[in-house]
Amino acid sequence: MSALDPRAPYVVDTRELGRRAGAMKEFERRVPAATGLGTGLAKVPEGTEVDLDLRLESVVEGVFVSGTVRVDVVAECARCLEPVSWEQTADIQELFVYPPQDAHGHVAHAAADDDDDAPPTIEGDLIDLEATVRDAVVLTLPIAPMCREDCAGLCIECGARLDDDPGHGHETTDPRWAALSALLDDEKDD
Repeated sequence: MSALDPRAPYVVDTRELGRRAGAMKEFERRVPAATGLGTGLAKVPEGTEVDLDLRLESVVEGVFVSGTVRVDVVAECARCLEPVSWEQTADIQELFVYPPQDAHGHVAHAAADDDDDAPPTIEGDLIDLEATVRDAVVLTLPIAPMCREDCAGLCIECGARLDDDPGHGHETTDPRWAALSALLDDEKDD
């Protein structure tokens, strides 16, 4: 019995494909974005629409899923902290393998594997695409998104947005010379 809910938005039934290598099914689906889909300054808001345009292909080892995912991303510019948004497309390519079987053709319940690189398995003809979609989207998001390539950022002294005031600046004195400038100020007063 499968632990996956066939009604869950990211769960896909592969029974139509059977176990015939070469069988193929294309489908489009719109699902809600899962919690925590993003990293750093760029995120896909929870519940927004995620467009899946996928192809499922039956292969000897399992089901190969390929296609694209489209999401709307919201972020903050890494230089000036202004809001930024865009549509992001990510490619998916993932092999879901059939579970191992014992000598009698029954699903073998292997001990919990510590292998993080093991491909995901098909559970009772169902595959869960949520982790695959999350990995594909998060890996395409920029670590430091910017509103524009030439964004000047913020003033390190006062936090003013430098694009709003290109001539912005502060008079700074090297602290090592502060004592001498105090002497000069005293001479001016005399």
